[in-house]
Formats: sequence, C-alpha cells, structure tokens
Amino acid sequence: MSDDVQDGFVRVRLDLSYDGKDFSGWAKQAQGQRTVQGDIEDALRTVTRSKETYELTVAGRTDSGVHARGQVAHVDLPAELWAEHRDKLLRRLAGRLSHDVRVWSLAEAPSGFNARFSAVWRRYAYRVTDNPGGVDPLLRGHVLWHDWALDMDAMNEAAAALVGEHDFAAYCKRREGATTIRTLQELRWERRPDGVLEATVKADAFCHNMVRSLVGALLFVGDGHRPVDWPGKVLAAGVRDSAVHVVRPHGLTLEEVGYPADELLAARNLEARNKRSLPGSAGCC
Repeated sequence: MSDDVQDGFVRVRLDLSYDGKDFSGWAKQAQGQRTVQGDIEDALRTVTRSKETYELTVAGRTDSGVHARGQVAHVDLPAELWAEHRDKLLRRLAGRLSHDVRVWSLAEAPSGFNARFSAVWRRYAYRVTDNPGGVDPLLRGHVLWHDWALDMDAMNEAAAALVGEHDFAAYCKRREGATTIRTLQELRWERRPDGVLEATVKADAFCHNMVRSLVGALLFVGDGHRPVDWPGKVLAAGVRDSAVHVVRPHGLTLEEVGYPADELLAARNLEARNKRSLPGSAGCC
C-alpha cells in the first residue's frame, strides 16, 4: 500500500497535547461532538483561510476523556499554503485553539513518515491513588481514586506475565476485521513520592480499551480481590472476562510515541500495515 504524498503537497508533522476531559475522544464524530481532531482541523482551516479541511492522521486515537502529553499527527498541506504560513502557523494556532489543546511543533516530515504506521511504540501512563482521603483536588482530573490499599509488588508480579507478544483478545474490545495481537514491551508500576501509583504501559500498538482493561485487572490483584496469577490466566483464556473492569479514562495519558531513524520510516510504515498472527495461528482475528 502506497503512502506517497501527492504532487504539490507537503507532509507536516504535528506534536501536540491535550486535556481529554471535555473531548469526545480524538476522532471526528458523525454526531458533531467536540473532538481533538475536529478542533485542530477547524483551526488549521481558519488560520490558513482555506476553503478545504485538511485531514489529520494520528499516532494513537484516544478515547473520550483520555489525555495526551506526547501525541503525534500528520497532515498533507498544499506546498504553496505551507510556504506561505509555516513561519507563523504555530503562533496562529495557539491563538485560535482552546486552552485544553496545544500544538507544540510543526515541521516538514521526512520521507516515508506516517504518524500512525511509522510508529514503533506508544507509551501510556495510568495514575491511581489509594490514599484513604481521596485524590489531591489539583490532580483530580488525571488520577483515579481506588478505595482499597494497593500492593504494588503483587501488581508488578502479575504484570510480568503479560509482557511480550500475545493475543490480547481478553483485554480488548473487539473490532470487526482487526487483530488483537500486540507486543507489550513494558508494564510496570511505581509509587511516586506523593503516593500516587503510576503504571507505565508501552507497546508497539494498542487495541481498543486494552490499557484500561490491563490496569483494571492489576488493581484487582493489588487490592487482594484476585490472586497474582489471575491476569495471566485471563490472557491465556483469550476471551473477555466480566470480572475485568475497564477503569475510568481520566487516569490515562498518552505520554510519548516512538519512531525509527528517518531511513527506516518507509519500511516500518509498510510493516505496520500487515495483519499479524501468532506463530502457529491462522491469523483469523
């Protein structure tokens, strides 16, 4: 599948962040709800005085209420429009966008770059407090309160069994025709000096609800409701378990997206489009 930029166009990389509280996720919605993609595309159209809306492609589509600190997107703009506006576009977007979404950089992307398909990993953080008094009011929009004491060592022991390439069907909301095979590169918990527990979740890609489902399973281990080996058994079963709770979105933040060296971008772009299967599997889902 070709991803060549059309003649007369320039591919521009955007690095951005947003507070997801008042957004219905990243992707534009048919019912017209407010979304991050919609806000940025509208702002681009306005500040460049364009009649046409230029569509953004994003590294990771976040759900409603999920935040991003290190989101990446790209847009293909007419070369003349880019040349005319590039020097002032960042400041003009800052003046047009609402304060809960910021574009931090705009730059012509290297050859072969695709914000979604060239990425080699995405890193999320999920933040939880088990403080019996609740959440610091200044952090309430980004930290989940769990009303049980959490055993971080037990959570990390359970997490270790989930790292690697697996079919994460048990932790994903299925989408027709999409694979649920992912390589989970890192899953660990740390307790910050302020007492907040922070999960680092890093993978080549994520399927729908995967991070929040994994966190939900590990919290059940941490508070003693399930044994340490339970998340691994759920994974091996390969089917959704009604006991796996999808935790609320506000504790989740997309922190960073990783890309290979410029000369490897095009190859990664093609590789990521291939539907994966586990060794010995038929690759049916």
